[in-house]
Amino acid sequence: MAFITANWNPLGEAFYRKTELYEMCWNLRDGLRDCLVAAAPYGGPIALLREPHRRSPSSRPQLEIYSASGNSLASFPWKSGPVVQLGWTVNDELLCIQEDGTVLIYDLFGSFKRHFSMGQEVVQSQVLEAKVFHSPYGTGVAIVTGSSRFTLATNIDDLKLRRLPEVPGLQGAPSCWAVLTQDRQTKVLLANGADLFILDNTSCTAVSPPGLSPQVSSIVHMSVSFSYKYLALFTDTGHLWTGSAHLQDKLSEVDTKIRNPPKQMVWCRRPKSQQPSVVLMWDRLLLVAGVCNDIIQFPVEEQCVCVGELDGVRVVSSSRQELLQEVPLVCQEIFKIASMAPGALLLEAHREYEKCSQKADEYLREIKEQSMLGEAVRQCVEAAGHEYDIQTQKTLLRAASFGKCFLTDFSPDSFVATCRELRVLNAVREAGVGLPLTHSQFKQMTVQVLIDRLVYRQFYPLAIEICRYLKTPDYQGVSRVLKHWASCKVQQKDLSDEAIARAVCLKVGDSAGVSYSHIAAKAYECGRTELAIKLLDYEARSGEQVPLLLKMKRSQLALSKAVESGDTDLVYTVVTYLKNEMNRGDFFMTLRNQPVALSLYRQFCKLQEQDTLKDLYNQDDDHQELANYYVTASYREKRLESRLSVLQSAVDEYNKAKNEFAAKATEDEMRLLRFQRKLDDEKGAGLLGLSLQATMEALLALGLHKQAEQLYRDFRVPDKRYWWLKLKSLAEKEEWEELEKFSKSKKSPIGYLPFVEVCMKRHNKHEAKKYVSKVPPEQKVKAHLAVGDLEGAADAAIERRSEAEMGRCLLVAPPPTGC
Repeated sequence: MAFITANWNPLGEAFYRKTELYEMCWNLRDGLRDCLVAAAPYGGPIALLREPHRRSPSSRPQLEIYSASGNSLASFPWKSGPVVQLGWTVNDELLCIQEDGTVLIYDLFGSFKRHFSMGQEVVQSQVLEAKVFHSPYGTGVAIVTGSSRFTLATNIDDLKLRRLPEVPGLQGAPSCWAVLTQDRQTKVLLANGADLFILDNTSCTAVSPPGLSPQVSSIVHMSVSFSYKYLALFTDTGHLWTGSAHLQDKLSEVDTKIRNPPKQMVWCRRPKSQQPSVVLMWDRLLLVAGVCNDIIQFPVEEQCVCVGELDGVRVVSSSRQELLQEVPLVCQEIFKIASMAPGALLLEAHREYEKCSQKADEYLREIKEQSMLGEAVRQCVEAAGHEYDIQTQKTLLRAASFGKCFLTDFSPDSFVATCRELRVLNAVREAGVGLPLTHSQFKQMTVQVLIDRLVYRQFYPLAIEICRYLKTPDYQGVSRVLKHWASCKVQQKDLSDEAIARAVCLKVGDSAGVSYSHIAAKAYECGRTELAIKLLDYEARSGEQVPLLLKMKRSQLALSKAVESGDTDLVYTVVTYLKNEMNRGDFFMTLRNQPVALSLYRQFCKLQEQDTLKDLYNQDDDHQELANYYVTASYREKRLESRLSVLQSAVDEYNKAKNEFAAKATEDEMRLLRFQRKLDDEKGAGLLGLSLQATMEALLALGLHKQAEQLYRDFRVPDKRYWWLKLKSLAEKEEWEELEKFSKSKKSPIGYLPFVEVCMKRHNKHEAKKYVSKVPPEQKVKAHLAVGDLEGAADAAIERRSEAEMGRCLLVAPPPTGC
């Protein structure tokens, strides 16, 4: 495999290689000269602003956005103010920082999203330099102004500007500066000549890098590693100092022999590397310096841009893009010439096996004797993940597959996972997609973020295939992709509403986790109200349909959907909304077309808004219900005159409704109230508000028999009811003479047995016996038994020849003596 190591370059104990990622698809006429360039990490997009300082209205700078492979995503003339810096957020949104401190944010396809300002004072002093950085809190922006003051925004999505303290002796911009994230705090490290300062929220502290050459008169460039752990300083003497970002430890100091400041300086370090290095770039030279005194030089034929990555540096030129990185240790062990590592032996064994050579067995025996076959398989699998060339991946994986056949307790999980991940990576690395991710970047990014990136770039079929291939749960995978696809589909202006709705329904169907109301909301945001309504017809949950319909001012449809759902709470929600949005007349007319909603609203009004209920009945000319309302309302009136007035309104409405019975009953109520008031005034009886029966009971209890009799006649109280009332009243007061007179006043409509019973209830047997003789024959037995006359009861039973009555007498009779 000598050809694999042909482009390896030794640096100390490690090797570095340049792997070609793409021949760039773009056709840049003037290359990268006179451009502001910003490339996002993790194989992200590239933004170019040509001739950013051109200010002629007739010839504006051109802002261009490309994928990492050079496919054009957007291009438009820059019509805003002069731009100082470009940068990308963690969500692949482009930040354009202007001289006046305004930061404009665009999406991947050049659509303007929003803007914010870095402070009012920046407008006067202007931004001299700016940097976009990523921290645990999100994407941040740091600027230095013409007044030599620094301003920080740690997270642009939760904007809180911090103006850092002044730096003593600083005039204009510092010679170089960088943003650090340390101890959960964002700081600025800057150089003013040979002096270094750290700025935090409250202080400006002078610091000194340990072991920095005393001959240094100025620090002209600095760079912080991808993880913010390491710092590199380039001095005017051509020395490169590297150490910890806390400035407590020194790693190395290398003399580059070049005194000119580099155009770019980027850290190149893979995870778990013991030898971090720094890439420096000049016009015609790319230099890699490590912790040892050695350096690697690469000639550069055209202007390049270096992009720091998690595990290396992307070098982008107008013609190609390469990945410069430290060769992973496992790859060194397998491919290094004359290597005896288990993985190297297994690879050789598989190669001999394919030649049908017996040497394959010799290599396998050698690995087995060292009990390293499992380690050999692991090394081949891990190395395959780090290789960019597909044929090399296959070779390593075939060797691993060959080796695991001779293992009895080998777990295939890592092998299967690596195969799956490499298939996904090879798919997204294609130039048409343009995501040149390494395996380390992919593991750090996670599948979820990769799917998000593909969706954001509108590679929906590929995203769906990857979700299905990796068996991602629908709510995280296919359904989420379909939701984004549909949200994008509704924005296509060249298709009709009907065509889009049909396409969305056909594609989305009843996929779990996809909300048609969410898609409809996107359509409405784009000004396509009719499309939104069509999409809502596919939404199964009425609770999701109704709010959006209300937002779209389709109140009638919202009310219909709420009624169809059968959810009373939803109906009440719509009705309340309509009541607040419409005038009263239109509101009532709308409810008239929805009987269910009207009925529910009436129920609500009965409990909460009585006055509205009256207006509803008036609107509908519902005289019957309006009369009922007046009757109910009369009980809330304190004064008699007011109550009578309200009742009179009820009588009028009952008459309009042709309900003679209710009208007559209400008039009787009014007469009763007047009668009660009269007696209250004359006798102080406290009758007002009582019912007719309760009034008669009260009158009889007070001994006002004439007045009670007047009510009996005036209101045509049934005879039986009146006799019962008077009978109980006289018995309770034990007015036995009056009771006897009453019994003789005329024939009792209730008979005379009740007289016997009420007397016995008051324990007056003497009075009770007076009425026994008046009791009709069929009630004689019961009357005699009531007064304890067993003999009379027996005689009456014999006279009537009733066995049942005789039996009743026998039950009451005492047992004969001597039994």
